[in-house]
Amino acid sequence: MNDRLYGDDPEPDEPVPAGRVLYVPVRPGPVGCAVRLFRTPRGGRTAVGFSTRGRLAAVLGARQPWIRLGEPALRALAEPLGATSLTVDPRLAVREIAPPEPERHHDSVLAGAVRAVRVAGAAALVGGLGAWLG
Repeated sequence: MNDRLYGDDPEPDEPVPAGRVLYVPVRPGPVGCAVRLFRTPRGGRTAVGFSTRGRLAAVLGARQPWIRLGEPALRALAEPLGATSLTVDPRLAVREIAPPEPERHHDSVLAGAVRAVRVAGAAALVGGLGAWLG
């Protein structure tokens, strides 16, 4: 009966295929390195892995640190962090973009309008005082 239940299980010292092994981008962490998570175009969190080191370098740059992880291990690390999907070999990674600076044209137009109101108000005040004083 034991042969039937455990006959297909490998022995503990036999290597077991871990599925696809990926090059995974990492960042420095408090104790070694941490897996980098990314956002999908819709804003969801995703883990990212690359099938070759060259593909990782083409997207994230040659200086991007990486480790090799099996797909199941990467999923197990990313899921508790809210990344329930895995993207393999993405073609483009975009860094966060800073919000655009306000256009100076609008500021100068607004400042000019305020100055014009002040000048017109002062002129009206002077004209009114002149008529009142006679």
